[in-house]
Amino acid sequence: MTTGESLRWEPAQSYPDPAIVTLDPRFERVKPPFHAAVERLFTGCRWAEGPVWVAKDGGYLIFSDVIENTLWKWQEGKGKSVFLKPSGYSGKNDKLREPGANGNTLDANGRLVSCEHGNRRVARLEKDGTKTTLADRFDKKRFNSPNDLAYHSNGDLYFTDPPYGLMVKDAEGFPGMELDFCGIYRLSRNRAITLLTREMSKPNGIAFSPDEKTLYVANSDPEKAVWMAYPVKSDGTLGKGRVFFDATKWVKTKKGLPDGLRVDRQGNLFATGPGGVLVIAPDGTHLGTIATGVPTANCAFGGDDSSVLYITADKQLCRVRTTTRGK
Repeated sequence: MTTGESLRWEPAQSYPDPAIVTLDPRFERVKPPFHAAVERLFTGCRWAEGPVWVAKDGGYLIFSDVIENTLWKWQEGKGKSVFLKPSGYSGKNDKLREPGANGNTLDANGRLVSCEHGNRRVARLEKDGTKTTLADRFDKKRFNSPNDLAYHSNGDLYFTDPPYGLMVKDAEGFPGMELDFCGIYRLSRNRAITLLTREMSKPNGIAFSPDEKTLYVANSDPEKAVWMAYPVKSDGTLGKGRVFFDATKWVKTKKGLPDGLRVDRQGNLFATGPGGVLVIAPDGTHLGTIATGVPTANCAFGGDDSSVLYITADKQLCRVRTTTRGK
């Protein structure tokens, strides 16, 4: 300061968390509050996946460690504990790279329903601790390895079937595939299984729009890293899909691929992919990103008012409070 120059007071500048990247003004309506930060709740997984919030007994989160064949429980004030082990593979072959449960959800009665990689099925955990197989075959052939799932309000269950659960430690490709494609399926209330489409190379995360007129599906293929949007017909089948968002150009510069996703009450997608959690408006505009710095597998809304986003990111479980609510 030169002699005689007066000091002018200015208020301090506050800067947003660098993990929260705003790209469109509409992000302000859903992004974390100004002072919110991405918190790491737990680390030590080998590949964390499939978070689902359980709103009972004070509320808690269940999530998968697919490689360790374990379901974890995390609860505020109590931390982590093993919820179920084994979670997705009851065999003795220790060569599978991702044998455990992957995606998880709850049915209308609050029972846990999981995509079990190693057992190559969708199964329901009963209240007595036993499991019921809901789907394990199509056209008399075993599924590849069901990956993620979403319930329609009418009770039909939609799920994806890429081959990741067939990966073994000492072989290339996916040995043991009985189906020569990766499908998207519907399990109806009467237990009938319908192949909805086989056009996606690696269908992964799956979720409905709030009005259930659109089904979003992530494609975890580095050559076509896209999210597809399918119109849902009145009979539950799907119309012609369209590319909803394309992140292929980011695969070489950002960590991660299109994976799990959730939809908030405004219809915005919270989709894990290259860079972290991408927030995408219903019109396909990328509103912003919750950057994690690591490959990010999945996310789920939870908490007392469904405004907390829980994120499974590589080896860790994270959370961040948002200004929106899960569907």
